[in-house]
Amino acid sequence: AVVSTQSTWDLKKRDLKDPANYDRPQWHYNLSPPELYEAGQSWQAVNAEPTRIASTGAMVAYSGEFTGRVPSDKRVVDEESTTNDIWWGNVNMKMTQREWEINRHRAIDYLNTRPQLFVVDGYAGCDQRHRLKIRVICSRSYHALFMTNMLVRPAPHELYEFRSKEPDFYIYNAGEFPADPLTPGMTSNRSVDVNVGAREMVILGTQYAGEM
Repeated sequence: AVVSTQSTWDLKKRDLKDPANYDRPQWHYNLSPPELYEAGQSWQAVNAEPTRIASTGAMVAYSGEFTGRVPSDKRVVDEESTTNDIWWGNVNMKMTQREWEINRHRAIDYLNTRPQLFVVDGYAGCDQRHRLKIRVICSRSYHALFMTNMLVRPAPHELYEFRSKEPDFYIYNAGEFPADPLTPGMTSNRSVDVNVGAREMVILGTQYAGEM
């Protein structure tokens, strides 16, 4: 299904362009696994082998150069809600707000060039008292299928929560597009960044789905 009017308005607030007024993608909103299978067959990923269907019926997707996580390229924005509560070091590396803004802008710009985007809404956590509403925006159906499986799928009536109120956390997966290694604080063309205060995550330079 194409994304709803309410969700389109919400995504525009996040700097993602309205496809009705822009020569580029439709946003595919909470597609079913079979629909994501079909989408994976019809669109070629950047710098990765084509998606295939195995003899068992499983989708076989390729993540390009990286087939695992990149712990040396993870960053957390050093801001008020994190500065005193994270054990900073070689694993939890600091990122400035300016560095975050550069990478976020780079990811959003890339997503705005894609011929189609996938939006996945789901809950992190099963306890209704504590679960978070997560929205994933990505350009590969394999990433959307992965997160459809990883998150708790909302019932049809629960999807109203994602339209009536903003999600609690956003993931922008632009992993087909590299980070700029000349950006201050970057050590490569890969970067997986979390901004707890903004409740957002950005992925650049790695198509490995497990980064989400």
